[in-house]
Amino acid sequence: MACTLNRDDPLGGLPPKHCLNGGYKPVFTNRLQLEEALSFCKTTLENNLKENVNLVRVSAPLFVTRASGFNDNLNGVERPATFEPRDFPGTHLEVPFSLAKWKRWALHYYGVEAGKGIVTDFRGLRCDDDVDFTHSLYVDQFDWEKHIATADRNIDYLKATVKAIYKALYDTEQAVCKKYGIDAYLPEELTFATSDDMIKEHPTATPKERENILCEKHKAVFFIGIGGMKPDGQLRHDGRAPDYDDWITERPDGGHGLNGDLLLWNPILKQSFEISSMGIRVNPEVLLKQLDLCGVNERKDFVWHKMLLDGTLPQTIGGGIGQSRTCQFLLRACHIGEVQHGWYNPKEVEILKKDGIQLLGLGEFDADPSAKSS
Repeated sequence: MACTLNRDDPLGGLPPKHCLNGGYKPVFTNRLQLEEALSFCKTTLENNLKENVNLVRVSAPLFVTRASGFNDNLNGVERPATFEPRDFPGTHLEVPFSLAKWKRWALHYYGVEAGKGIVTDFRGLRCDDDVDFTHSLYVDQFDWEKHIATADRNIDYLKATVKAIYKALYDTEQAVCKKYGIDAYLPEELTFATSDDMIKEHPTATPKERENILCEKHKAVFFIGIGGMKPDGQLRHDGRAPDYDDWITERPDGGHGLNGDLLLWNPILKQSFEISSMGIRVNPEVLLKQLDLCGVNERKDFVWHKMLLDGTLPQTIGGGIGQSRTCQFLLRACHIGEVQHGWYNPKEVEILKKDGIQLLGLGEFDADPSAKSS
């Protein structure tokens, strides 16, 4: 999702003004009932995903070694949460940003055949992420990956998979709304659009403005072609690491990239809202090209990259579906902290509390409680 946080505004992480000063009323005021609803949302979505995409739930690591190259590099500038085991100084372990690379290895590890995949209940940390009403330092998502045939590395297979995932989300919203008396919002059909076409149609618009234009009109959009540069050297739409999604392969429509973001129009926030990022993954040829374009050819020496280049790892499609982000949408919350235990700007927390917007757990404190306990 294109960033909207204004870092020059000390209160830039607050929800839109129309949600403040009494403009927003939460669906749940009882915290235990809210937790039950969160569990229902996540369980229902996971079950729908497993059925629609042919996935099996597997366990996942909380940390990986830096030397393995298994961590997702996101945009290549974010700092991972890192620690050294007490008895093994010099060994650097990292909390993953996502399991984009690990999942592909796991398909090989578990011997998953083509046409079948895995899904994990991933928990991670992103120390350099924006902290606002849709972003948190804490990441929880259904990280999924599916083994595909080489012939399936095309836009038609990507679209078919996206439709299956959207159906899982649509059916989940229907179930949640029926159970809790919430008005359903999502359209039954998903709209596909490309970043290449949107740049041509709206050349002066920002990435976030292009997302808003699409989502306000269609309500649910899969935005194809994330990552890579425009001819002027600027990001085409948003950043992507060079070693998981394929963002350079030319499509039949003349655009580039076999990946995209699943975006919704959020009726509470009145803006586009990313639920998922996914794509067909790099093959050895694309990996080498994208590493070179990003100037990180040294990654070829990492364990994971060697396994991909020598053909050990299968061809795959995969992505992540934000659990808290999805719950925020389904339960019509204006701040992600209402559906997730996190940490947020203390000054903003105080404003939210006065406005009757409760954040879960320690996220509601206006300062670090331990700082007052000495």
